[in-house]
Amino acid sequence: VTAAPLLDPTDIFVSPVNLRASQLELMRDLVGRGETRPMSWRLDQLNRLRALVEEHEQELLAALASDLGKPQTEAFFEVVTLLQETKQTVKNLHRWMRPRSVPLPLTQQPGRASVVPEPLGCVLIIGPWNLPFALTLQPLISALAAGNTAVLKPSEHAPAVSALITKACANHFESDVVTVVEGDGLVAAELVAMPFDHIFFTGGGSIGRKVLAGASANLTPVTLELGGKSPAIVLPGADLEISARRLIWGKGFNAGQACIAPDHLIVEPTMREPLLGAMEKSRTEMYGEDPLNSGQLARIINTRQFERLNALLETARSDGRILLGGEVNPQERMMAPTVIRVEDRSDPLMADELFGPLLPVLELKDLGQTLAEIRRDPKPLALYLFGGSDAEQQQVLTTTSSGGVCINDVIMQAGIPEMPFGGVGGSGMGSYHGRAGFETFSHQKAVLKRPFRFDFKVRYPPYKLDLNVLRKLAG
Repeated sequence: VTAAPLLDPTDIFVSPVNLRASQLELMRDLVGRGETRPMSWRLDQLNRLRALVEEHEQELLAALASDLGKPQTEAFFEVVTLLQETKQTVKNLHRWMRPRSVPLPLTQQPGRASVVPEPLGCVLIIGPWNLPFALTLQPLISALAAGNTAVLKPSEHAPAVSALITKACANHFESDVVTVVEGDGLVAAELVAMPFDHIFFTGGGSIGRKVLAGASANLTPVTLELGGKSPAIVLPGADLEISARRLIWGKGFNAGQACIAPDHLIVEPTMREPLLGAMEKSRTEMYGEDPLNSGQLARIINTRQFERLNALLETARSDGRILLGGEVNPQERMMAPTVIRVEDRSDPLMADELFGPLLPVLELKDLGQTLAEIRRDPKPLALYLFGGSDAEQQQVLTTTSSGGVCINDVIMQAGIPEMPFGGVGGSGMGSYHGRAGFETFSHQKAVLKRPFRFDFKVRYPPYKLDLNVLRKLAG
């Protein structure tokens, strides 16, 4: 999203967006007429989405290789994620759709009260480039399950996947149910300015702010899935061999281009050297002596991102602070998992989310002080803790705030369909996955039904009830 001027939502959009206001109104009206309410309609759409993923698997693997150079196994994770989410949603949809009864106080009886989840309308889903297929279509699962129609805006930075999403959705969905709009930041800005019923954005915080600002013109509710500097703390009691393996994998996965990748490492001083030794061993076991030619590492998405990361790496190299790794291939935009010594939080490596395979290492002098420093920073999307006593683990859980916490591992918490996934504060607002996603794309409508009998006139003017009697009736 760029700083392009927001357009009047009553305009007929023809230019780069190629989505007319009349088409958006048709997609909203399909929901408004109640055609998307039946469970059968929703299951049909979910089955179409599952078929889309299954039928285009090989094309997807090729597209991810083209855009990000992803190894097939990592690329296949995007398929697994979507199929697991769809399966879990289909299994639980009837229960999620069921109205929830609410007990009535004495003063409201007789009657029946319930909360009914209903679809919002037509929603806009803006996908990211790092997991461009899964993170564009996973919110769509929740949106369709909740009975909405959707417009998808895939990332232009992953053009092969964007083209595949466009083609596949056109083959599997009616255009008034799911429509895909391709384009750059200007297109995204114009879409955000349109009167959607909800906007779901996955990406960086700076663009998230622009999405939120653009949506405010129409009072459109927004879910922001952002990121942040997710710390990984290593305390005594951690299995260093396994911790090292998981940390290197977390930085190597998708070349560190994941919103929940461990951003930096905070290690108890006596454990640093043994941990580094274990990390070097694990890196060799996973990626060999020549990681860039191992075929197991993805590329950095584009030249701009590579140059940003490489500038940080070269500064550390000139200062002699590279502890492990440092291999780069500018022509192929390849960068190996690299561990860098950092003296304090004023280092440029600690300024912003790295979103790459660089892992700064800070020394942990005191757990309480470290947790206080984490609290002073924007709340991260994830917090990782390896080892520690039960009391220390509880201290971390109760004195920090983050989108999620994972103890003794990294990234894996995002792979549980039943667990809500989302940020807090600077790492985002709102959540999805499983029931949380269904509720994000639903309005919880309060319904009260009362009979005509027992219509006591005492409730109407002229009021004659003594206030003490009213107090007793109100409890």
